[in-house]
Formats: sequence, structure tokens, C-alpha cells
Amino acid sequence: MATFLFDEIIFGPVRSRRLGVSLGVNLLPTTTKVCSFDCIYCECGWTHGDQKERLPTREQVKDSMVKRFESMKAKGEQLDVITYAGNGEPTLHPEFEGVIDDTIELRNKYFPDARIAVLSNSTMLHKPSVVKSLLKIDQNILKLDSGFDETIQLLNQPHRPTTAEEVIKHLEQFDGNFILQTMFVRGSHKGRVVNNTTEAEVNKWLSVVERLMPKEIMIYTIARDTPADTLSKVPFDELEAIANKARDLGIPVQVSG
Repeated sequence: MATFLFDEIIFGPVRSRRLGVSLGVNLLPTTTKVCSFDCIYCECGWTHGDQKERLPTREQVKDSMVKRFESMKAKGEQLDVITYAGNGEPTLHPEFEGVIDDTIELRNKYFPDARIAVLSNSTMLHKPSVVKSLLKIDQNILKLDSGFDETIQLLNQPHRPTTAEEVIKHLEQFDGNFILQTMFVRGSHKGRVVNNTTEAEVNKWLSVVERLMPKEIMIYTIARDTPADTLSKVPFDELEAIANKARDLGIPVQVSG
């Protein structure tokens, strides 16, 4: 299926189904995806680049943000959230901490009511500077698609050995001060069944949720084209049924079908 890359450092604003009016920030190259995962559902396609690809500098990101903010202010545009997403994993950027500090400074100057969000796959949480930066922002949205190692390998295809327990222990550093994000999907890939909505999967996921007790959960399913063309959306009512089980733990859950 057709997928896409963001061709600018700053893109949007767009209306996000989860975040509202969002101005996107891409800390990765504009011509290839650079990520520590190769998720079979990623709207940016397969991961072909690596960390040796040229990334925008901290100064380039700041300059681009200033120009866009000034343009938006001149047009009287509103902004709900500044979202770090883009063509891969934003926390891979070597100047991530400095970039976040710049963003907080500029947000306070231009759009003081806007939130700052980072969408991360949770693979760089072994770095204290990344954890420190994520604790400074309004919405650190951290991914865990399954409590089972085998499912993580199949769905996320990490580039280095990654276990569910490793990710969970890193998430525990936040003491619940984060938003857990989970993609639910079913289908097949390379002849293997993909389905993290089974009773066993959901029960395992709920046990992880209870252990971590995040301040909020975002669950969603595919909405755009995916690199693996053998996947299908999970119906909204099924997502709601999963969400209700997490809500029973006292955690707010946002569902995007």
C-alpha cells in the first residue's frame, strides 16, 4: 500500500484525531524513515535509513519553528499542541534534550496555552536525557503494543533485541506520569497471524497497565495505508470493549477508531 513521508521539519498544523490542532515536528530526514522499529503498520512505510542519515540540527529546528510560529500568529491561527512525530523515532535525535528546551521556550513566547507532545516507541528510555526531557513536556506518549515478546517482534520488528519486560521497566521510571499508546491490529505478515486483540493478549496488556498505572491511555487502530497490506482495522466497538476494561482500573482512555 502507499505510505508517505513528511517533507519538512515543521508540518501542519493539521487536525489530529487524538490531539486536536497539531503542529508537527520532524527531527528525522525528509527523504527516508529513521527508526529503531520497523512496525508493519507504520504510515511512513518501512525503515530504510539509519542514524547515519543527515538529521536537522537543533538550530535548524528552532529557526523553522520560529518562522512557522510567526506566520501562524500573523494569520491569527490557533494551536492546541506541538507534536514530535515525523519520519521515525524522534528521541533518536542526538540533540533531543536541547530541542525540547527550545520548544518550551518558544511555546511560552508564542502559544503559551499549547501543549507539547512527543510520540515515542519507548526504545530510548535507557537514556537519562531522554527521560528528563519527556518529564518536562505536557504529553509524553509512549508506546507498548503488547506484553508478549513474540508479538512485539512481529508487530514492531525492533532493530535490536527488545523484550516487553525491558520496555515496561523503563516505563516504570515515570511513576505513571505518561500516556500509554497501543495500536490494536489484526491480519497476517509473512505467513504468520497478527492479532493483539485476543483474550490472552488483552489480559496480558491489562496486567501491564495495572502495573504501570499511566495517567491516560490512547488506543487506536490503523487509519491510513500500511506497508504490510495484509492488515485490517479493529472495529470501534471492540476497541471500546478493551478500553472499558482499562477504565475499570480508574484510568481515562481515549479511543480512535
